[in-house]
Amino acid sequence: MPTYPLINKETGEKKELSMPMTAYDQWRKDNPDWDKDWQAGVAGVGEGSDWRKKLDGGWNEVLDRASKQPGATVRKYRDYSF
Repeated sequence: MPTYPLINKETGEKKELSMPMTAYDQWRKDNPDWDKDWQAGVAGVGEGSDWRKKLDGGWNEVLDRASKQPGATVRKYRDYSF
């Protein structure tokens, strides 16, 4: 379930809500003094640096098993960086 960091525009009070997006949309309409706390909800330094470094052996395992199926054109991820 998504988590929404929020800040009160008038008081500066902060809180976090955890609810489905449809419920959050209604909550926002009912509470116009609250807005998304963009500082709390933005990725930190290094968060999205290089997606290739985040791939682990588990995903390669899945790709390896899939590549063994008849007619498969799937290959394991290979690191082509220098």
